[in-house]
Amino acid sequence: MSKDLIILGSTGSIGHSTLLALKKNNKIKIKLLTTNKNVKKILKQAIFFKVKDVIVEDVKEYKKYRKIFKEKKINLYLGIHNINRIVKKKVTFCINAITGLNGLQPTIKAIPLCKNILIANKESIICAWDLILKKLKIYKTNFIPLDSEHFSIWKLIKNEPNEDIEKIILTASGGPFLNKSIRQLPNISPKKALKHPNWKMGKKISIDSATMMNKVFEFIEAKKIFNIKKQNLSILVHPSSFIHAIVFFKGNLIKFLGHETNMIIPISNALGINKKKKFSSYNSILYKINNLRFFKPNQKKFPLLGLLKLLPNSSSYFETVLITLNDELVNKYLNKEINYVSIQKNIVRLINNAYFKKYYKLKPNNINDIINVANKTKNYLNKYIIHYVK
Repeated sequence: MSKDLIILGSTGSIGHSTLLALKKNNKIKIKLLTTNKNVKKILKQAIFFKVKDVIVEDVKEYKKYRKIFKEKKINLYLGIHNINRIVKKKVTFCINAITGLNGLQPTIKAIPLCKNILIANKESIICAWDLILKKLKIYKTNFIPLDSEHFSIWKLIKNEPNEDIEKIILTASGGPFLNKSIRQLPNISPKKALKHPNWKMGKKISIDSATMMNKVFEFIEAKKIFNIKKQNLSILVHPSSFIHAIVFFKGNLIKFLGHETNMIIPISNALGINKKKKFSSYNSILYKINNLRFFKPNQKKFPLLGLLKLLPNSSSYFETVLITLNDELVNKYLNKEINYVSIQKNIVRLINNAYFKKYYKLKPNNINDIINVANKTKNYLNKYIIHYVK
């Protein structure tokens, strides 16, 4: 029986990996693809996979390409609000691969339209998990996390009682600067920061990996998704990135899940495809297992890990402020407006600012609340940013 799929953000790295996983699979039919403005790429995707409906967010690109799409007999729509016009009954799967807070509204809109939602959009989960969970329950939609770490945890604790889980460990590669001294970091170029030793990822997440902000976000995600207390979560550096999560259970049992550094693996398993594929080399896998290393991260080198001590027990605008500060600062760094250490120092300084602290006792009621606080955070950052020289 054929299954259908929506991919939100098909032109990004997760979307690309999803399409690679589906290349030799005829059991899943793609119903809809979306992009912000990479219309040239999504046109090629739609033609190759014979997708009849495409959504683009950028008005200029929409106007530029709508005639070409019409000639190719592909329906091109402007804006995610059109998703309800396209999807008339629940599809089997929806993958949200959109990056940033731009992925929040599509997440909420997609839940009623799918039986299973696979989310790779960290920002949606971090800023709006309570809103997402409420929607999931109302529409009886299954949720599967798509980050390699959270997918691994999900697989490890599936069908396990929550009270039997004692501790969950997230692993971190340490990024490209794991073995660099702190003195070498201030003027690291974006080009060097983007060279992740193990993974091929988008620019934004590659910088987050270098600063280890991605682990801060993953820690918050795990806490929310799996309803785990802060004290039962921790982070260890694992340079080879082969083990993605470790779970300690009552009864002195330990489980860990490993796989190669390729997002096609968790995506394929989440979609239930390529189950017959065997390991290309058992010896190479055994070699990796024989050379596993784990150690605590150096917080002087990765000061953003200290933010976890400030994380409130209950959901609040803390997460929105943190996400927005980081997004804006990483963007400025990639545009060479600030240096590498200015990302970390501005976040640590501003997250404790009295202007933001008033929001940490408040909980968002809807998406507009989150977007409103995000906009206020951007404005405040741009007004009070400091350009650190060292």
